Amino acid sequence: MTAPAPDTTRKYDLAFAKWVYKNVNGGDKLSMCMQCGMCSGSCPIGVQMDYGPRKLFMMIRAGMKEEVLSSNTLWNCTSCYRCVVRCPRSVPVTYILQDLAAKASELGYAPKKENKRFADSFWWSARLFGRTDERLVTAKYYFSFGLSEGIKRGLDNLKIAMGMIKAGRMHIGMPHTVKGRKGLQAALKKAAEIEARQSGV
Repeated sequence: MTAPAPDTTRKYDLAFAKWVYKNVNGGDKLSMCMQCGMCSGSCPIGVQMDYGPRKLFMMIRAGMKEEVLSSNTLWNCTSCYRCVVRCPRSVPVTYILQDLAAKASELGYAPKKENKRFADSFWWSARLFGRTDERLVTAKYYFSFGLSEGIKRGLDNLKIAMGMIKAGRMHIGMPHTVKGRKGLQAALKKAAEIEARQSGV
């Protein structure tokens, strides 16, 4: 059987990696990535990304500008910094993803509704507990699409969740919280007041 002809119509921007190097926070460290996969393996919600950080960096090097800037990886990153802490080459993975998201937004690639749903779920957990509980963030995000869709998404990912619990990467029981939640709530309230005053609301 003859192998299919390669797709020669696909466009690659070979200057994209250089652009990332010069314009994205931490992009100058991208050349240090040795594709070990530690970042993707450490990501608590990597299964929700169309490309893990390791693959996304490879795509940047390959000049796949459209695919990178349209990827939900930029928006699904919860900024837990596990990838940064565990990277053997000290590549600032989180910072690169954060700034790529900002650049994607500036260039008109940012998703609309999907991103807001996840951001709202993430902020709800951070505001309530002082930290993000991956289980609750994921559940709130899933059920933001409706009851049936939430159940469907939960069941689709049940095997992954059980595997994470078994491996000790997801705890069961009450959510972990920061000490001094009253102080946190007071700080958030004050920040909201300052923001409202500055915006003239």
